[in-house]
Amino acid sequence: MADDNFDVVIIGGGPGGYNAAVRAGQLGLKTAIVESRGVLGGTCLNVGCMPSKALLHASELFEAAGHEFSTIGIDVPAPKLNLIQMMKAKQDSVTALTKGVEFLMKKNKVTYYAGFGKIAGAGKVTVTGNDGTTSNLTAKNIVIATGSEPTPLPGVDVDQKQIVDSTGALSLPAVPKSLVVVGAGIIGLELGSVWRRLGAQVTVVEFLDRITPGMDTETATAFQKTLTKQGFTFKLGTKVTAAKTGAKGVELTLETAAGGAQEKLSADVVLVAIGRRPFTKGLGLESVGIAPDQRGFIPTNHFKTAAPGVWAIGDVILGPMLAHKAEEDAVACIELIAGKAGHVDYNLVPSVVYTSPEVAWVGQTEEQVKASGVAYKTGKFPFMANSRAKINHETEGFVKFIADAKTDKVLGVHMMGPQVGEMIGEACVLMAFGGASEDLARTCHPHPTRSEAVRQAAMGVENWTMQM
Repeated sequence: MADDNFDVVIIGGGPGGYNAAVRAGQLGLKTAIVESRGVLGGTCLNVGCMPSKALLHASELFEAAGHEFSTIGIDVPAPKLNLIQMMKAKQDSVTALTKGVEFLMKKNKVTYYAGFGKIAGAGKVTVTGNDGTTSNLTAKNIVIATGSEPTPLPGVDVDQKQIVDSTGALSLPAVPKSLVVVGAGIIGLELGSVWRRLGAQVTVVEFLDRITPGMDTETATAFQKTLTKQGFTFKLGTKVTAAKTGAKGVELTLETAAGGAQEKLSADVVLVAIGRRPFTKGLGLESVGIAPDQRGFIPTNHFKTAAPGVWAIGDVILGPMLAHKAEEDAVACIELIAGKAGHVDYNLVPSVVYTSPEVAWVGQTEEQVKASGVAYKTGKFPFMANSRAKINHETEGFVKFIADAKTDKVLGVHMMGPQVGEMIGEACVLMAFGGASEDLARTCHPHPTRSEAVRQAAMGVENWTMQM
């Protein structure tokens, strides 16, 4: 039995947890972090954001070598897929990143416990170590940062072989001839893109009558058209009611969302990607009087839970379930613990779909602005008219600004196009300062760059777009 006392004990070593630990260490708080996975980084670094981006990048290069190189005068033999090496490169990158997080813990004098952390009463955390040992920690403050897990689909049991969740889809041993993705959200479309590029026929089944809920409707419609041109098949307004696995693959039973006639759909592999839910199982929340809501989220007020000295951040609380949102929560929460000001504006948390082309947005959708009753103007500019995008043969998509008609304050920015995930930050900064579309429209951008499309769209709010 080991015993120790801390200013802060953080349960969970993902982007929320490890950034909380770094900030706590920077502020001189005696800090411990507890992670059951055995490596730090959480879902994001280990089986989420980072490995998926590694496969997205590799599959984009594979597709480019097979279809695009010749159009720009690069003649190469037909590329051959070495999936084992692709998976190894993915894992090597993940391992380097997780080791980097361990280094950050040492740098900031954070004690790392590899094991499952459970609240054992006020100011107490019990860690059941992965090596079988038990540690009893006491803390002035406990931060719950345990993240989320894939939401299961009734009637469809994940075996991580024929029926996989996002974790299993990152490590398939072979390219399936046919892949059915259940859920047309960000995770499903990104992983579907990977396996489509590598040779799978991809069908997406979505309960709603549209893809990517939460995305601006005009943008989502254009995005679906682009994915369809790439080879995706969509079955919208359709739900999966059952799945049967066998030697020849998986047979799904489908029916229309309105309760129409059933149909069967077969595939080699089925990916269930209908969303994520907070992970709070076995954390001992009841020992301090914390009760999650009906959806499993921990109620908080500025990250404070109902229990004194217990805080919660990231995917276990309300707000966008995104790694970068968890990081913002982490900094704000620790600064509040340290007696400083801490705040996160969830209206300015950007979202990105890392397909090709990418989709990115921040702020309100046009539908939300319209529903609010605020008079607004829009400016829109297509990448087809952007010189760098044309030179690079990346002309799919556009940038759209939404601004208050009276004040010109930017209310939302939506982009679909090449590397827009890197460009949305410009809109975030503009909106964080309460900026107007004219502020960006009159800011010089380098030429020729894709970012000029952002400026041109801002110009379009007042109808003085220059390049089309």
